[in-house]
Parts: sequence; C-alpha cells; structure tokens
Amino acid sequence: MTGRFVRIAELDRPSVEIEVNGAPCAAKEGDTLLVAVLTHVATLRDSEFGDGARAGFCLMGACQDCWMWTAAGERVRACTTFVAPGMSVITHQPAEATWPTLG
Repeated sequence: MTGRFVRIAELDRPSVEIEVNGAPCAAKEGDTLLVAVLTHVATLRDSEFGDGARAGFCLMGACQDCWMWTAAGERVRACTTFVAPGMSVITHQPAEATWPTLG
C-alpha cells in the first residue's frame, strides 16, 4: 500500500480524474482533495517551514495543515475542497502563489 487512506466503502461512486503534480490521479465523485490524494500517497505536501511532510491534521478546515495549490497558484485547503473533473493541484508552494489578504 502506498496511500495513507484505504477506500473500503462507496466503491461504486463515479470516478473523477484529477491531476496532482502533473500526474493523473483517480478520485471518486464527492471526495475531498485530501481523501483523493491520500488514497494514492502517504503525504499531501512538505511544510513551508522546513519541518517535514504533512498529511493534514484536523480533517475539518481548522488547523491549516493541508494547504495545497492549484496549478494556477491559488491556495486551497485539501480537507474542505471537493474534487472536480480536470482539477490540477500541486503539493509545493509555487513561486506565483496567491495568499489571502486581510481586510
């Protein structure tokens, strides 16, 4: 097994193709990005603070540990973002990444 998550139910949901770091990744309709990615690999991303690999922590959008980026450079939370056909994400912060601003 290479993934951190193992799908044991709802196997009949329609498949959705996404791309992670340029590689195809099969997901199921209704999966969050976190579930889709961790079904195939053990980690979501490397910490931007240099303290290792991350795989999400709270799984409900509170901890900020599951940030990923779209191919366009927008930051998304993997645990609260649902997959969409053709979605393309990367696991490392791109140079052109956008960050939310306050106010």
